[in-house]
Amino acid sequence: MLIRLLRTYLRPYVREVVIVVVLVSIQSVANLYLPNLNADIINNGVAKGDVPYIWRTGAVMLGVAVGMGIISVIAVYWASIASMGVGRDLRGAVFGKVQTFSTRELNQLGTSSLITRNTNDVQQIQLFLQIALTLLVAAPIMAVGGVIMALRVDVQLSGLLLVILPIMAGIVAFMLLKGVPLFRAMQSKIDRINRVLREQIMGVRVIRAFNRTDYEQTRFEDANADLTSTALRVNRIFVVAFPALMAVMNLTSVAVLWFGGHLVDNGSMSIGNLTAFMMYIIQILFSVMMAVAMVILVPRAEASAGRIQEVFTTVPSIADPPKPAEPATSTGLVEFKAVTFGYPGGEHPVLEDLNFELRAGQTTAIIGGTGSGKTTLLDLIPRFFDVSAGTLLVDGVDVRQQSLERLWSVIGLVPQRAYLFSGTIADNLRFGNEQATDEELWHALEVAQAREFVVALPDGLAAPVDQGGTNLSGGQRQRLAIARALVKRPAIYLFDDCFSALDAGTDARLRAALRPETKEATVVIVAQRVSTIMHADRIIVLDDGRVVGIGNHKELMASCEPYREIVDSQLGAEAVA
Repeated sequence: MLIRLLRTYLRPYVREVVIVVVLVSIQSVANLYLPNLNADIINNGVAKGDVPYIWRTGAVMLGVAVGMGIISVIAVYWASIASMGVGRDLRGAVFGKVQTFSTRELNQLGTSSLITRNTNDVQQIQLFLQIALTLLVAAPIMAVGGVIMALRVDVQLSGLLLVILPIMAGIVAFMLLKGVPLFRAMQSKIDRINRVLREQIMGVRVIRAFNRTDYEQTRFEDANADLTSTALRVNRIFVVAFPALMAVMNLTSVAVLWFGGHLVDNGSMSIGNLTAFMMYIIQILFSVMMAVAMVILVPRAEASAGRIQEVFTTVPSIADPPKPAEPATSTGLVEFKAVTFGYPGGEHPVLEDLNFELRAGQTTAIIGGTGSGKTTLLDLIPRFFDVSAGTLLVDGVDVRQQSLERLWSVIGLVPQRAYLFSGTIADNLRFGNEQATDEELWHALEVAQAREFVVALPDGLAAPVDQGGTNLSGGQRQRLAIARALVKRPAIYLFDDCFSALDAGTDARLRAALRPETKEATVVIVAQRVSTIMHADRIIVLDDGRVVGIGNHKELMASCEPYREIVDSQLGAEAVA
């Protein structure tokens, strides 16, 4: 999975990778040349007392060392460009893919998990790539080159490698076998930590109001302890493996000196060659240690690559058709024809056999009891969900045959939960129309009954808005969300119970100001309060997902019992009479 991901996202950085490979290769070859120079100094300089030779060869060694340092810096620079670039591209790709997901895919993967995948998981791959480009290239050159040079120095003493290398390979294989499953588990447990922490931050007021601080603290501690336990199990593996590798290296040094000393003693080997052989053995073992460093990173990078790949391979249930159909005109007409909708896994449809039209120039209200499907009906229009049966048309074309961008361009949605983005008030109002002038923003605020409180803010339109609009009251957020939709000037307005946080006076003034602004558009209002919708041109009454009445307030009072019950429960028997 990791190789497949890198094959795709490293392609734009082939030039950088080639530069790094060439530089690291030169550095590794130079590193292999140094022990040979050191042997020459001992054999031809120290042993013979030739001081000028020592100075000349020493100067060459110094030049090689300085050159290696310069090459190392340049190689790390280009490796950083490639790894950081891949990380940037991966984050952008994951973000872009998530933007295509419908609510179904978002719920399936989970918000906290998606955040972790686009941050921690990408970071693991980025770190792996950074180290791999510098160490992974050097390790095999150092290992193979070290073996060749060691054989060149002394074949007999090189027989030690036949014992050393299998032992080290076994230790590395043990680390891989035990480490990969644990690293995969760690990423899932990081998801859990993020989920619990996110819930506690978002729901801090509810937690305090219900005195559940101790419970939530225990829940976080359990998730934290679970992650810690897994991390400790991973570290225990390396606690055993690293000392074992160091022990092998130290015992190898002892063995080389022991057997090499006998060879020097009987004249079969010079002291300089023994020193060179020792350095080559250390380089071979060091290259194995570098491979072990990669072993630590590979399991996490592989697990992270699998999780990122899962995002890429998830097929959105809501997508543009292969050949989108373009409506002839944008009239704002919305038609429900025998529409039925049920959530995946649900026993019964949420909406069943809906047949009606939402016309331009009219305000259509939708009312019904809790759970009757009002918000779900509204979500079908911008195609947040696809109908299970029947046809939903906007401007005479099935929404499933239109491009999502075109469909969303004619809709202005004010959701039930008025969500604002971090930035300024002006940034949020221009969310649907970046070219809107300040005059248009103030006009929209005036219609939405929000001008007064925005003027009172020290910075006016430039006043800061926290993430989610948490530095504003519920009513202020709702009015800004309504103003945001007005700035867009869409053909279809969808108001999803967005007047609930307003007092009766503000509600009435806002509805009165909205009417001339939206007189040519299709306006759909979902509401719980009868007072909000009783003056609508048409009212659709839902009961258990079915339409049980359509008409204006007076007609429904005469013909629709469920509507009369709603009016009675809110306005009293006198209103019904």
